[in-house]
Amino acid sequence: MAETLEDLLHAIRACQTCAAHLPLGPRPVLHVSRTARLLIASQAPGTRVHETGQSFNDASGDRLRGWMGVDRATFYDSSRIALVPMGLCYPGRLPKGGDCPPRPECAPQWRARIMAQMPDLELTLVVGSYAQLHILGKGKVSERCLDFRHYLPRYFPLPHPSWRTGAWERRTPQFGTDVLPALRACVRAVLDGRPVPEIAPLRRS
Repeated sequence: MAETLEDLLHAIRACQTCAAHLPLGPRPVLHVSRTARLLIASQAPGTRVHETGQSFNDASGDRLRGWMGVDRATFYDSSRIALVPMGLCYPGRLPKGGDCPPRPECAPQWRARIMAQMPDLELTLVVGSYAQLHILGKGKVSERCLDFRHYLPRYFPLPHPSWRTGAWERRTPQFGTDVLPALRACVRAVLDGRPVPEIAPLRRS
């Protein structure tokens, strides 16, 4: 018998595979539906997401929504947008600060099964280094983001929208003049039920 989305989510919520390594215990956070057309593949929940059970419910989410040009209601409409990190649970903090990487057991155990439940996906925003490594292989995040056309129409690579990215944005005006307008055009098309558009190269003055 084929696995249903409801059965899969029940199994994910009961997962104890990484429990011994999670300082706050297991609390998988993801938002999925069989009708979603846009997927946001990120890295792992932070503490606020762990507490609230809502992905990107923090300042990084505000930045990402600004990049995409969508409001909170649209962003959390799981009938259109799915949110699935590489690690479904908060992984803890590194000794020198910053969150730990996603637990390596998580994506191999669950990701393919989750993807199989979303047959209508048209575009995946691949957010941050861990998601890009898993989905796209080795490479530099900044270079991929500026070379986004190479990955369309299936993927759109983005940096992680943390506060640290602000300095990179200021040093990289092409992100604002080329990448973000294209990102918003792709997101708008997919959410409107249209194909991912072809993005013309940036005009040089």
